[in-house]
Amino acid sequence: MSLTPPSPRPVRQPSLFSTEAADPSLADLAGLLAGPGEVVRMGGTARISVVVDAAWRVHVLVAELAARGVPASWEPTEDGRHLVRSAYATTLAPLARAWLRGAAKRPPAGFHLNGRRLRLWLAAAGAVDPAGFLLRLGGDEDCWPPVRAALAAVGLPAAFVEPAEGGPAYRIGGRRRLARLAELVGERPAAAPADGWPGTAG
Repeated sequence: MSLTPPSPRPVRQPSLFSTEAADPSLADLAGLLAGPGEVVRMGGTARISVVVDAAWRVHVLVAELAARGVPASWEPTEDGRHLVRSAYATTLAPLARAWLRGAAKRPPAGFHLNGRRLRLWLAAAGAVDPAGFLLRLGGDEDCWPPVRAALAAVGLPAAFVEPAEGGPAYRIGGRRRLARLAELVGERPAAAPADGWPGTAG
């Protein structure tokens, strides 16, 4: 008697832009610069830094930087937040060259976002909002339009949140877009609270 083989289980294909699509790389650190991260140069080296508002973000970012071969440290700030910063490294110099116009931070031509870059941005400055999910920005206003365009290009059209209303930030809203964000950034890091990561809140 012949037996019909069981139907194969469907295999979920990772999005081309998701965290599963590629191994961690230094280029992913552009996600920090899309948000409030900063980069500075010294000679042939550069350092990347970001101020965060919660200890769990420190743990996640130090681990993410280490996964890319970048040693990092942290220290408390006077306003009760935490400064995470890398050591100066020659490996970060290309990132600085791409993003700095003098001392000003600007996304390079062709800047794009993907899951790993978004994951770093979210770990540094993402927050649940009553109307969706916020991705907070730095103070470099010239960065905001190309970053918004890069969000739209990966299926995350976003509304701008004014500084007086809790920004500057971009808000991702709507069930479909929030599901897309959760797909792109991947599973919640162990250190992150359940209510602080898309796809796990509520």
